[in-house]
Amino acid sequence: MAPHAEDPVLLDYKPYSMDPLKPKARNAVPSLDEETTSSATRVGKQLSETYEPGHLQPERHENYAYDYLGPRFPNVHWDELKDIAYEDKGLLGDPRFRNLLDAAEDVFDYIPKIGTEISGLRLTQLTDAQMCDLARLIATRGVVFFRDQDDFDVEAQRELGKFFGTLHKHATTSMPQKEGLEDVHVVYTTDQSLDQRALFTPTYLWHSDVTYEAQPPSYTSLKVLTGPPRGGGGDTLWCSQYAIYDVLSAPMQKYLESLTALHSADEQAEGSRAAGRPVRRDPITTEHPLVRVNPVTGWKSLFFNPGFVTKIVGVPKAESDAVIRYLNELISTTQEAHVRFQWGKHDVAIWDNRCTNHTASYGFMPHRRHAVRVTVTAEKPYFDPAGKSQEEEHNKKWGLPQTNKDGSRRSNYND
Repeated sequence: MAPHAEDPVLLDYKPYSMDPLKPKARNAVPSLDEETTSSATRVGKQLSETYEPGHLQPERHENYAYDYLGPRFPNVHWDELKDIAYEDKGLLGDPRFRNLLDAAEDVFDYIPKIGTEISGLRLTQLTDAQMCDLARLIATRGVVFFRDQDDFDVEAQRELGKFFGTLHKHATTSMPQKEGLEDVHVVYTTDQSLDQRALFTPTYLWHSDVTYEAQPPSYTSLKVLTGPPRGGGGDTLWCSQYAIYDVLSAPMQKYLESLTALHSADEQAEGSRAAGRPVRRDPITTEHPLVRVNPVTGWKSLFFNPGFVTKIVGVPKAESDAVIRYLNELISTTQEAHVRFQWGKHDVAIWDNRCTNHTASYGFMPHRRHAVRVTVTAEKPYFDPAGKSQEEEHNKKWGLPQTNKDGSRRSNYND
């Protein structure tokens, strides 16, 4: 049952605030004490007999229920993408998200800059007004999490995506075994998969999906079907590009606002061919502004990612390389801009690719990690000088001092 309209959890919800006394969400991941205690009681053994530091027994997958969503790489060729009309449903959402949150049991932010979890809602049962509110909340918070959505199957996931816009079909990655799901991307790793850590630096793994497209994605959903148990790894991290823009000094903001960057699909296509897999659409390189404005929030964000940006346009190569290194470092090391999500079975994350980067994390072998992703094509990126700073707007709203960026104010180191 939805809380009463006067429930302070709903009426007092503000992005960037979290009540430390708020009761834990019903579907929240259990604490270590809760899970280990219940596990010990369930199996009737002492913890010292079952606990192996750094090792969890992998789940067995005989008669696997999701074989039809396993990966395949059909050898087909698609035409280049044409311009697609896009109207952001987030613009129709209520600024207080009333349609969505007044039907929920709980909502809380992971950290001030990014990441929100909602409990007590079924994604399969959202009304149009609630889906518009959800789009607005995703654009505001970067990524929104829902636990244990077991009835949110791949068709429901596609239907939610289609409500937001036209679904994107990926040119190189795997699609499900089942026919007719060419707009679904499959994430699939087993104990037989090659370890790719040696191929990529941790910085390089940060990316926003297919930004080389002329119209890169907005809302993207990922549902985990099977994953490592708690403590087994396989988490996903997101980085707020609103926050990365806001950590820049004012002169650096102005400098980057004047620049564009090349986003290329060439390396992704070459990697697919090297693995003996088809490239279903010819790779392209597209020039996008280095700072863009989100049409829903009006906030400026960096629009850069280590995975696809190859060059800063209009500056010498040495300068381009230096800017790329600096932005890579900001994205990978600015902890206040990061949220880390520990997946459970049937959990769903929905994020806005326009204002976030994300990265997988390795170290979960020998566990299977199987997920399906649906991505929505958005508008062409644009810069509007009238765009606002997320941080400055919220500091004014909450009566907080503006952030000092000139290095003149000393601060103690904090553990």
